[in-house]
Amino acid sequence: MSINSASDQRVARVSSELAACLPALHRALERRVASEYPHPKPPEGQLALLRFVAQHEGATVREAAEALLMKPNNVSALVSQLTERGELERRRDSVDKRIAHLHLTESSRQRIAEAIALEESHLGQAMLSLTDGELDALGSAVGALKVLAQNLRPAAR
Repeated sequence: MSINSASDQRVARVSSELAACLPALHRALERRVASEYPHPKPPEGQLALLRFVAQHEGATVREAAEALLMKPNNVSALVSQLTERGELERRRDSVDKRIAHLHLTESSRQRIAEAIALEESHLGQAMLSLTDGELDALGSAVGALKVLAQNLRPAAR
């Protein structure tokens, strides 16, 4: 067996396992959080936008669309929905009035913090059952997963 063939097989195996494992991990965590989260859960797109704005306070619709791999008009529709529900604020740019900067409302900021705390708590509890070697492997994998996610993004046009 050639080195390339062995490497190709390894990549195929790992990619197959990741493709199966990551969605299952996401669903399991989501269900655990939902069982304890005291507020109605927004649809996934809205939640992704709220999380993005929580990490990038003052971002524009275009920046959010690029980061979330969504069309700007779809993000704009989500912003309108979230603004109507009092979860997001649009603040006009002081220089260019056509640009709006996105900010969480205080209640939305608190809810996002609650959800993140629940996620971290559940992940932390689950990780307590791992061996030191498994924890080390996960710690090392986080950086690689971030690079992998970046490599999956479409090339800038």
